[in-house]
Amino acid sequence: MPFDNSSHSLQANGWKSHINGSGFPKVSNDQALIKVVVPLLDCFILVMGLVGHILVITILNGRKKRASQPPHGTDTLLLALSAADLLLLLCLPFHTSAITLGYWPFGSFLCKAISFMGVACSTASVFTLAALAVTRYLTVVHPAWAYRSRMHRWIKLTVVLLWVPASGLGAPQFAIRTVATSSAVYCFAFLSTFSQRVYSTALFFFGFAIPLGIIVLMYAKIYCFLRQARLLVTHTSALLVVIFTLLWLPSYALMFWLIGGTVSGASGYNLYAIFARLLASSATVVNPVLYAFMSQKFRGELMELGRKRWAWCKSCHIDCPHFMNRDIVQPFELASSDRSQN
Repeated sequence: MPFDNSSHSLQANGWKSHINGSGFPKVSNDQALIKVVVPLLDCFILVMGLVGHILVITILNGRKKRASQPPHGTDTLLLALSAADLLLLLCLPFHTSAITLGYWPFGSFLCKAISFMGVACSTASVFTLAALAVTRYLTVVHPAWAYRSRMHRWIKLTVVLLWVPASGLGAPQFAIRTVATSSAVYCFAFLSTFSQRVYSTALFFFGFAIPLGIIVLMYAKIYCFLRQARLLVTHTSALLVVIFTLLWLPSYALMFWLIGGTVSGASGYNLYAIFARLLASSATVVNPVLYAFMSQKFRGELMELGRKRWAWCKSCHIDCPHFMNRDIVQPFELASSDRSQN
């Protein structure tokens, strides 16, 4: 996946060429900036992503526990999206360490496994966004059919099946990723230029172009239906499409430029690689905001959860001194008669 490729290229550029490992160029002046900026940005993305997805999972699981709440297919897909993004976030510290150190310190197996997880999880996340667009289209445009077919039951199977092509796209990472040792250890792809182009093209079409086409088509149909029915039309659908494109397209452009072998030594390459990697990894933070926090219902449930937690904290704050005072030894004071004797 582009996020994975940009991470490995940032690790390698300035220390080792990304594709063939044929030489060691001079140390770049951008390396000091990379070692400072990348960890800070990654820590911010990791914290914000974890907080956002944990809140989404907490709210959605709370809905499922209420007997009065009917099952909803969108909730299942949002849970699947959070699971995929959380797994992708777990890969982030490995890439951060490798970029900061300038070499891969985790061995051959993790080189392959983390690369596989990066491709599989990011692709599964994108597939889930496409499935979410289809579900919303069926719910809005064909609600009677969606109800009769009990769509929420089929969505659970769909969530599982989405991981099959996602894992298939990630599986070649176990074959093409390896570690090479020279002055340090590097995790890189050893494919030939032709094979790299074939694999990268497959990632582009199946992991970006086709899901984007589905998302655009479904939200365009929703927009046209609402407009013809003279219902309230918002620009949320267009926002989802634009943000999805902006987050992932720069990384795919970087991936193809890397294959061409003409950009890695260009001026400002490292800065662009940081920018592309930042956008791709930011998808894990943006997804819960766009698909959950923008919902008025979700925000209401979040506020209710916050009020319950605040009430619980206040009760603990009031009760704690009562229990603590029983165990605290009071300071010894002399009585007035004892003081006069002294």
